[in-house]
Amino acid sequence: MKRIFNFILNSVPRPLLIRFSYIVSPIFALILKGDKFTDPIDGKSFKSLLSYGYGKQRSNVLSPSTLSLERHRLLWLYLKNETDFFSAEKKVLHFAPEQCFLKRFRTLKNLDYTTTDLLSPIADVKADICNLPFKDDSYDVIFCNHVLEHIPDDTKAMQELYRVLKPGGYGVFQVPQDLEREITFEDDSITDKKERAKIFGQYDHVRIYGKDYFNKLRHIGFKVNEVDYTAKLLKEDIIKYCLAEGEIIPLVYK
Repeated sequence: MKRIFNFILNSVPRPLLIRFSYIVSPIFALILKGDKFTDPIDGKSFKSLLSYGYGKQRSNVLSPSTLSLERHRLLWLYLKNETDFFSAEKKVLHFAPEQCFLKRFRTLKNLDYTTTDLLSPIADVKADICNLPFKDDSYDVIFCNHVLEHIPDDTKAMQELYRVLKPGGYGVFQVPQDLEREITFEDDSITDKKERAKIFGQYDHVRIYGKDYFNKLRHIGFKVNEVDYTAKLLKEDIIKYCLAEGEIIPLVYK
């Protein structure tokens, strides 16, 4: 099964993969129904989760019902338990909207919610993150998760994110990050897809971020909180929700 998933992820174009996932996810949700693990986003429980990964496959990480991964479930719990995101009126911009969040955020009456991406078939606005069509100081909240590692000029992208965020607003900019690595690694000479997946974690990534990612955001002008939310959770909940212990949520403010 892991080999099949690996082949599909690395062979099927992402827009087609997104559409296909809507068809197969209900099937897996029914097959894997159980009571060992719970997806906090929809409250459904399973005997196991699915494997996922473009390079090395991670076992028991992909929810068959919402298609959430560890980072999505962690962010959901943080937003629900630690913020007023689900109750206060906010203007929200969401880059490359994740399927597990999209419909749920759209139904929240307190949100003025806009999604954007250059390629995603489920985004509202087609836009280049390095040249956004939005006015300065437009959004209370910006989600830009697992996007910047795809962008050759991530400095320009960060500057655009800062420009359109309102003063006093906040953003969550999750990225694949190696916290054992002090300095971000990128090498444009690596063009082979298999090699890129091996080194960067995915065939279309252009870098693997290190600890310096937070300071790069600070250099742009953001105030950054490196939130280890799993440190506040019970060990049994980390296991129950299939979270990555120690994963950092980069919470930024303007």
